Order: sequence, then structure tokens, then C-alpha cells
Amino acid sequence: MPATGHKTAHQSTIKILYGESDEQTLSAQAAEMTKAGHHVTTALNRQGVQEELRRDAFDLVILGSTLSKDDRHHLPYMVKKTHEGTKVLVMHAGTHHHEVDAAVDPSMSMHRILEKIAALLQPATVR
Repeated sequence: MPATGHKTAHQSTIKILYGESDEQTLSAQAAEMTKAGHHVTTALNRQGVQEELRRDAFDLVILGSTLSKDDRHHLPYMVKKTHEGTKVLVMHAGTHHHEVDAAVDPSMSMHRILEKIAALLQPATVR
């Protein structure tokens, strides 16, 4: 009866779609997110991200720094069009895009990126 798929201790599992164009970066970063307790689906390149969005819904889509500038620009539109409530985080320092919920500098430590993910998905509170 208790198997709900969510952690009940201090946070529930965040369902993340994480896309990169570099396989090594993708697997290393996804491993860190998984260690932090998130359910991570990885996607290689723009086509991989699009395919996963057609297949499933996610709490958060992370567009990594190795995706092309064009992909980081167009994919947020596709995410919001496919799954309206999904948050989008882009790993790129200079991203200013109205469909992007947050951006992080890819040179930040994974610990800080995970903190940004957690803050992004908190219920709306006074900040």
C-alpha cells in the first residue's frame, strides 16, 4: 500500500527531463541529480528532448549548456506548448527568455544548481 514513488522524509521526488548535446556531461550531471533524490530522464540533443516531451510529463526540464544556442532558445517554447505547467531551467549565464523560469551559470557547482532546482520548484511563497 505505501509504494507511492515519492520520498516522504523531507521532499518529494522531482521528475526532471535533462537534455545536453554532450553524452559525458549529460551522464555526469544526471548522476548528481539522481544522487540528490530526483527522478532524472536524460535526452541527447534537441530531438531527444522533443521525443521525451511527447512520451511523458515532467516537473522540470533542464536544458544544458552543451545544447546549441538555437536549441536553448526554441526548446522552452516547445516545453510550455506541450506541458503548460512545466518549469524550464537553462544552464547558460546570459539567458533572458520569457518562457524560461530560471537560468544558472553552467560553471556553478552542482550543489548550487541543485539548490536552484529546489528553490524553483518550491510552492509560491513570499520571497
